[in-house]
Amino acid sequence: MRFTTTYPLIAHPYNPDFVTKSGLVRVVQACERAGFDGFGVTDHPAPTHRWLQAGGHDALDPFAALAFAAAVTERIRLIPNILVLPYRNPFLVAKAVATIDALSGGRFTLAVATGYLRGEYAALGVDFDERNSRFDEALEVVRGAWSTDDFTFAGRHFSARGQTANPKPGPVPVWIGGNSALTRRRVAAVADGWAPFPAARQLATTAKTPVLENLDDLSAMLDDLRRQLDLVDRDPAGIDVALGRFGAIQPGSAGFDADAELTGLAEMAALGVTWSTVSLPGDSVDHAVEAIEQYGAEVIGPLRR
Repeated sequence: MRFTTTYPLIAHPYNPDFVTKSGLVRVVQACERAGFDGFGVTDHPAPTHRWLQAGGHDALDPFAALAFAAAVTERIRLIPNILVLPYRNPFLVAKAVATIDALSGGRFTLAVATGYLRGEYAALGVDFDERNSRFDEALEVVRGAWSTDDFTFAGRHFSARGQTANPKPGPVPVWIGGNSALTRRRVAAVADGWAPFPAARQLATTAKTPVLENLDDLSAMLDDLRRQLDLVDRDPAGIDVALGRFGAIQPGSAGFDADAELTGLAEMAALGVTWSTVSLPGDSVDHAVEAIEQYGAEVIGPLRR
C-alpha cells in the first residue's frame, strides 16, 4: 500500500496560511519526511460563489502549486486530485505536465476526471454536455503530444497539423477518477490507474455519481473493472487503485485510531486497492503537519518495518 494526500486547502473561507510559501513548504516536506508517496492539490479555477457557500472550497492552481512542491521535495510523487481535463486545451495540459515531470525528475502522475460543476464549465467557456467527448479526445491528444513528433490529430473538438512539443516526458502514469461504469471502461482502455472516491448517498446525488460508501460497493466496482480489463486483455495487477478508507477518522483528531486504520487498510488491500488517499485537517498548517507526523509514525512506519 502506498499513501497520498491532498493539500488541505479544503474550506471556504480558508486559513490564509495555506496560501503562503511557508505553508505549502511545511506541509509537503512533512509529507515526504513521514513517508507519504504522493501529494496533490485540487482543481477549481472558477467555482461559483453558490457552490462555495454550500460547502465547496477554494483552490490553488494545480500546475503552479505542484511545480512549487516539486522544487522543495526530492522523492514524493505529484498527483493532482484531480485535474478536470476538459477545462483546458490538451496541448497546454501536455506541456505543463511534461515541464513539471522533467524538472521534478520524473515524478508526475496525471490524475484526471470530467468534473461535475456546470457553473464552472460555463465560466470557462466549455460546453458541459460535451465534457465526455472532450475528455476522450483530450486524453488522446495529451498522449500524442508526449510521444510523437509531427503529431497530427483531427477530432471534433481539437485538431493538430504537424505539432512537435518538447520536452517529451518519460512514462507519465495516467489515473482516471470517478465512480461510473464509463470511468472503469476508460481505465481499462487507456489508463494506468483508477481513482474513485467515497460517496455517500447525499454526496452521490450532488456530484451525480454512483454511491460508493462501503467495501461491498467497492468490491462490486472492482469486479466490473476486472471484467473490463479482461475484455481488452490487460492484467489487473498493472492497474493502480487509489481510494480513501471508508469511515476513516482524520489523523490529528481525538478519535483517530491507528489500529483501526491498519485493519481497514488491510481490508482494502485485500480487495486490490494499491494507494490510500489520506485526508488532513484544514483548520491550520500546524494541525495539518501534526496530523501528517502522526500518520507517518503510527500507520506508514509500522507498515514498512
